[in-house]
Amino acid sequence: MDSLLITLCARGGSKGIPGKNIRPINGVPLMAYTIRHAQAYAKKTGADIALSTDSDEIRNVAAQHGLKSDYIRPADLASDTAGKLPALQHLLLHEEQRLKKRYDYLLDLDVTSPLRTVADLEQGFALLEKDPKALNLFSVSSARRNPYFNMVEQSPDGYFHLCKKTADIALSRQGAPKVYDMNASFYIYRRSYFDTDPQSALSERSLIYVMPHPCFDLDTQEDFAFLEYLVAQGQLNFFS
Repeated sequence: MDSLLITLCARGGSKGIPGKNIRPINGVPLMAYTIRHAQAYAKKTGADIALSTDSDEIRNVAAQHGLKSDYIRPADLASDTAGKLPALQHLLLHEEQRLKKRYDYLLDLDVTSPLRTVADLEQGFALLEKDPKALNLFSVSSARRNPYFNMVEQSPDGYFHLCKKTADIALSRQGAPKVYDMNASFYIYRRSYFDTDPQSALSERSLIYVMPHPCFDLDTQEDFAFLEYLVAQGQLNFFS
């Protein structure tokens, strides 16, 4: 494979669920699962792994699980309103300068969406490499709701209507245009994507990889409880 940088971003200032990046799931810090995935994929591809955090506590937990880093995310890239793409770009340039090399790809693994396999990553890369015009690829799940069929929004007149309309009204979910949920598990970028100071993972030439198994981002206490239950019950045999 071409030169690859694998990144993990774990900000220390989460207000929704304080300490969520290192919160234990079945006795293991959440970020440790993603570190394992990064290490397994790096072993197969020769990739480098880098951590972006503003927290000494997160950095120490990562080191305990084999990911050491001296990089400190700048404060302006670690606020509640800071975007992730500028943080990735800053880390990428730091690693390229430190190692005196230029990467071909950046693979970002989201700590709070850990339900992925090495096979997912391999198949995602295969899709991106198959289309040389594509700029990036991200993981998605089939959406349970559809804005063309059973999602509504309020109009200026105060009444509620479908979020999106087509020429023909969809009479069933199956008949509506296919939509997907971005599950945040992984994002693959060609290096050239970061030459334009991107602000979003959505480009004019983005591809998707549809997860063939459960995958969701951990945003609430209920999400953590549900994931821990699935892991403890052995329902996620790829999640090790």
